[in-house]
Amino acid sequence: MGQELIFYPVADHALLVQIDPEAGDIQNRVWQLDQAIAANSPLGVRETVPALVNLLVEFDPLITDHKELETAISELAKADASPLEEGRLHEVLVCYDAELAPDLEAVAQATGMSCDAVINMHLSGEYQVGMYGFAPGYAYLSGVPEPLQLPRKPAAVRDIAAGSVLIAGPQCLVTTLTMPTGWSIIGRSPTEILRNDPNDAFLFDVRDRVQFKRIDRATFEKQNIGAVS
Repeated sequence: MGQELIFYPVADHALLVQIDPEAGDIQNRVWQLDQAIAANSPLGVRETVPALVNLLVEFDPLITDHKELETAISELAKADASPLEEGRLHEVLVCYDAELAPDLEAVAQATGMSCDAVINMHLSGEYQVGMYGFAPGYAYLSGVPEPLQLPRKPAAVRDIAAGSVLIAGPQCLVTTLTMPTGWSIIGRSPTEILRNDPNDAFLFDVRDRVQFKRIDRATFEKQNIGAVS
C-alpha cells in the first residue's frame, strides 16, 4: 500500500485513520488497509469500521494505546497490498410504480429522459457498498450512472417510507426506517436490509455488490408483507 496515513485519537478506545487525500483511489486504499488489519490484527484491536475516506479502529485501552496502534498500522500500510477479496453479489428488488416513486418523473425531466429510460439506466448501474452510516442499515452504494447523478433537493421531505430507493450524486441507498430525506425517491424495495438478527443485522457487508431487479406492484405488495416501517 505505502500510502501516507493521518491518525486522529477520537476516544480512549478508538483511532481514526485518514488516508492522505493526495494518495488517490482512496476508497480502495481504505478497503486494503481494513483487509490488512483483519488478516494481521494488531494486539488489542476489537473492530474496524471502514468509511469512504477513512477507517475507524476500536481497541481495548487496557491492552494497547493510540501510539502503539499508529505504529502497528503504519507498518501494515507499508507492506504490499494483497488483492482485495471480491464482495458478495446481492439482488435487491425494486418497484418503480409511480405511487412508490414520487420523484421519478422529476428525475426524468431533469435528465431529459423518459421514466422508462431512467428506470433502465438505474437497473444498469454497477453498485457496491462503500460504507454504512446516518441510520441503522443505511448502506451507501456507489455506481449510479453519470446521467442520473443529480444533486440533493434543497430541503428534506419528511416521513419517507422504509424501503424507498434513493439517488443523489453518484450514490444510491435503500432506506430501512421511515425518515426524512433530501434524495430523489425513484422506487421502493421489499428486500429486507435491516434484519432482526443481532449476529448478522445487515444484508450487505462493505465491498459487497448490489444488482437491482425490477418487480411490478403486485409482486411488491406480496413481498412487502411484514416489512419494517
